[in-house]
Amino acid sequence: MPNMKIYVDRSLPEQSHLNIEAALVPLRKLLCERLDVNINACQFAVIPVYAMADLPAVNLELFLLPKAERTRQKLMDLATEIQQLVGDAAITQVAVRISQLDPATFIALK
Repeated sequence: MPNMKIYVDRSLPEQSHLNIEAALVPLRKLLCERLDVNINACQFAVIPVYAMADLPAVNLELFLLPKAERTRQKLMDLATEIQQLVGDAAITQVAVRISQLDPATFIALK
């Protein structure tokens, strides 16, 4: 159940925005493989924002439900892969945050 939000600074060049859009399919593939989920479990949003000049121009937040095999090290490795993939697309610094949700309080209707 990867729920990803990508906040992209509006001031980035148009090519960066197009590259990020093109990276969504490889990004989804990466998440499905590393997290062992089906494509229909993924939720993505790319949100244009006004970012401060001294902060990363792209901020990515990934929320997911915990599983025993999703160790801190595996999630750190995933964050590094995501940062590389999106950073290469955006041609800028990317911040990645991963949070695990509480399955007792999480509700999703599709």
